[in-house]
Amino acid sequence: MTGGIRETKECQLKDPMDLFHSGQVVKICAPMVRYSKLAFRTLVRKYSCDLCYTPMIVAADFVRSAKARDSEFTTNKGDHPLIVQFAAKEAQVLCDAARIICPFADGIDLNCGCPQRWAISEGYGACLINKPELVKDMVRHVRSQIDNPKFSVSIKIRIHEDLKRTVDLCQKAEAAGVSWITVHGRSIEERHQPVHYDAIKIIKQSMSIPIVANGDIKTLKDAENVHHLTEADGVMVARGLLANPAMFAGYEETPFQCIQDWVDIALEHGTPFTCFHHHLMYMMERITSKQEKKVFNVLSSTSAVLDYLNDHYGV
Repeated sequence: MTGGIRETKECQLKDPMDLFHSGQVVKICAPMVRYSKLAFRTLVRKYSCDLCYTPMIVAADFVRSAKARDSEFTTNKGDHPLIVQFAAKEAQVLCDAARIICPFADGIDLNCGCPQRWAISEGYGACLINKPELVKDMVRHVRSQIDNPKFSVSIKIRIHEDLKRTVDLCQKAEAAGVSWITVHGRSIEERHQPVHYDAIKIIKQSMSIPIVANGDIKTLKDAENVHHLTEADGVMVARGLLANPAMFAGYEETPFQCIQDWVDIALEHGTPFTCFHHHLMYMMERITSKQEKKVFNVLSSTSAVLDYLNDHYGV
């Protein structure tokens, strides 16, 4: 047991690549700051989510501090296949983090897509798409230092204005042994502009490893459309799953059973109130009136939320 990782008994490690060889589109829960933690991963796995990512963890902090390991990463034996996403800018630091996590997770992902200013100013996230040699080096290092051949090493990127540069980055990563690449179909500058699915398709056609499409997928129908548009092997969803954790199971909006499941899982995991409440606010966004939201969104304790759900929805 590595100091500072909370983990229940033996984890059933899996080979995430098996999912990509199944012939089905792989349905993936994105790394989301604060949100894609163990309790939420447990929920979406109940509703046909194939693969989950942790929120992004800064590799240097994770390696340096047992306290960071404890607060940033928790798992259990049902939480597989699981990918731990790291922010890193040095090959050896990423390797050290991967080595610590290896007994508890099925792979790591290098974040090359986060467009937030703090990440870019620290040399993390989306600025790495402009450093293909460094990305290649980091992937190759992890590949050579982790003994387990089933342990996946993936990257998540944004696209360049000049797509040839993105294809070059992807081909370099593939040559270094990357398992798959998730492509968010926007550039660093783009926030709410339409996603360039055509770019994802070009990348897919240029590669022989699996490609995952990411960006603006809100429903199962969207996921199917994006698969057809891009020919991607998987789809990764962030906000769509927050709004409807049962989306991959084909529900148009969050079913009450899913809200009930969230309450049960969150209480069992001791989820902090703010996180518990925020998830419910997202889930109930489409199914509550403006008036109900006004009341529900300002509740300030678990017991108040439970009373409200019981009184209004019989949850």
